[in-house]
Amino acid sequence: MPQATKPQATKPQVSKPQAKSPKPSKDSVLSCRNVVKSYREGPQTVSVLNGVDFDLKASEQVAIVGASGSGKSTLLNVLGGLDRPDEGSVWVMGQAFSELGENARGMARNRSMGFVYQFHHLLPEFSAVENVAMPLLIAGVSKKESQAKAETLLLEVGLSERCDHKPAELSGGERQRVAIARALANDPGCVLMDEPTGNLDVKTSESIRLLMRRLSETIATSFVVVTHDEHLASTMDSIYELRDGCLHKGLHSGSNH
Repeated sequence: MPQATKPQATKPQVSKPQAKSPKPSKDSVLSCRNVVKSYREGPQTVSVLNGVDFDLKASEQVAIVGASGSGKSTLLNVLGGLDRPDEGSVWVMGQAFSELGENARGMARNRSMGFVYQFHHLLPEFSAVENVAMPLLIAGVSKKESQAKAETLLLEVGLSERCDHKPAELSGGERQRVAIARALANDPGCVLMDEPTGNLDVKTSESIRLLMRRLSETIATSFVVVTHDEHLASTMDSIYELRDGCLHKGLHSGSNH
């Protein structure tokens, strides 16, 4: 009678912990590693970012392009700490956002980052100089110092004679320059811009581009610019395309941004 074979014991499989994403280099102003982000749309989960890695150096200018709906603004919000990634990490000036609470994250944004959007988002009841001084006042700088710094920044962007004008009294290009001055109020390491020239004419767009280049060269400000403006993108130090949830350096031959 044949002997019954004993079933071989199987070792329980132990899932290996995922390797941590390497930290950014010390000369990185803004970095992210393996950033994943998705949203719920009814019963479906829509994947937007699928493991994005990115590094920005001091004084570097980077354009991010991609088709509408590809997730460019989502990526900008995650990089700016305005939205949390589902997975991955973001560092600004060497500090991981994931290690900060809500208040500390807000302070880090105000201290180390500037934001410029397609629509300037200036406070209509305040003058240009008051709008620019706002981040300084929030950071605890005295009113006198905030006013002086705001006036200097408005001079820097060519609006010294428009300090006391409210947004409704300024042209579209002037309002955008006020928004840039406000973004620079706390001497941020980097400025994130979402379609900054989207509502501007060619001449004004060019003045904004030249201003960005001058700021990078004189005070080492870094810029990340989400744009559909092909000319503006072509003047940046690097162009990245967000495609299929991943960031690719350079442009795909069939891309339409």
